[in-house]
Amino acid sequence: MNSETIKKVTNEAINQLADALNSGDSKMLTRYLAAMAKFRTYSLLNVLLILKQCPNARRVAGYRTWQSLGRQVRQGQKGIMIFAPIFRKRRESVSDADTPDAASNVVAYRAVYVWDEQQTSGKDLPEIGRVTGDPRVYLARLEAFVLASGTELNYSSGIAPARGLAEKGKVTLLPDLTPAETFATLAHEQAHIILHQSQRRTDTTKRIRETEAEAVAFVVCKAIGLDTSTAAQDYVALYGGDAKLLLESLDHVQQTASQILDGIELDSQQRAA
Repeated sequence: MNSETIKKVTNEAINQLADALNSGDSKMLTRYLAAMAKFRTYSLLNVLLILKQCPNARRVAGYRTWQSLGRQVRQGQKGIMIFAPIFRKRRESVSDADTPDAASNVVAYRAVYVWDEQQTSGKDLPEIGRVTGDPRVYLARLEAFVLASGTELNYSSGIAPARGLAEKGKVTLLPDLTPAETFATLAHEQAHIILHQSQRRTDTTKRIRETEAEAVAFVVCKAIGLDTSTAAQDYVALYGGDAKLLLESLDHVQQTASQILDGIELDSQQRAA
């Protein structure tokens, strides 16, 4: 696939999201954030491409990966096109992985195809993170991840009416929240620690920081099955139609959510799903 075709497909995917937001359709962003939660190992562009071609995608994988999981792509099903990096180590090689090896240099991209779970048949897949309003083991994992990252974690009623507060190297949560509220609030505050306790803070406004943190919490909660719908409500007004700022922010959101999810989901089957 030549560079002009790649540029065209990329712009179409980006413009579809930007146009929806500019017209006041925040549902499009909510769908995108939900897709980001499900496909966190994929690049920003590939998540957009998956959503554009298959808005209801649940889990996607390549043809051979589905076979290794005991499932087969049904005859006549159209693949979902994404881009895979071509990268060079000591000798030139091609990787089907969505994220190239850190020791390799990406030299180009090529079109590859994946299929959604609904386009396959065969063995049942394990239900990962399908919890409703109860984070269960994930709350303890998130607390452990926060502490392991060097952040102090405290509980105090003195921060009321706020549910959480992120300060330099410290997160304080309101006690007596439900487990789901505690999980979502801790994800939000840890996002602040990762995203906004750095030089980047000076390049953002308070409203951008709060919205980014809430978007991270949405993605993390969605990934483990919690029911939340508060992340996307301010995005349209926040960015005022500036697609460049929006996409830059979403890239930070994706990377931070992936970092947290990698820290709390260690099971290999969960990574494969």
